[in-house]
Amino acid sequence: MSTELSVTRYIAAPPAKVWDVMANRQNEWWCPTPWRAEVDEQDRRPGGICRMTMYGPDGEVMPQNGIYLAYDEGRRFASTDAVVDDLQPNGPFMIGIWEIAPEGEGTRYTATARHWSAETCKQHEEMGFTDGWSACADQLAAICEEEA
Repeated sequence: MSTELSVTRYIAAPPAKVWDVMANRQNEWWCPTPWRAEVDEQDRRPGGICRMTMYGPDGEVMPQNGIYLAYDEGRRFASTDAVVDDLQPNGPFMIGIWEIAPEGEGTRYTATARHWSAETCKQHEEMGFTDGWSACADQLAAICEEEA
C-alpha cells in the first residue's frame, strides 16, 4: 500500500497570486470551514519553526506544530510534525508538501501528505483526508480566482 495521499487543483489565477495567498494567508484557507486556522509562528526556512492552531466550531483546539523541511519561495513549502521546536523529536504522522506550478493561463496546486507507514496513511485517509484537503484546495482556489 502507498504511504502517500494527495489532492490537486487547477486554479484560474497566476502563480504569483496563488503563492501569495497560499503562503501568506493560510488562516483564510488552511482548514475546511467551519474550522479555522491561526498561524502562531513561522520561520520560513528549512529547519524553521512552523506552528499553527486549528479551532473547531464546538471549541476544539488542535495545535499543529512542526518544522519546515523545505521553503522554496514561489514554488513549494514542506513541513513535518516529526520534529518540533528546537529540533525535538515528536511522534511523526506525516510530511506535508504544498506546491504550485504554472499551467496554461493559471496554476496547478498540489498538496501531498507522505506518511511513515501504510497504517498511518490509511488512518489519515479514514479521517477524511480527501474531503478535508479538497475543501482546503477549493477554498484556496476561490480566494485566488475571486481576486485574480
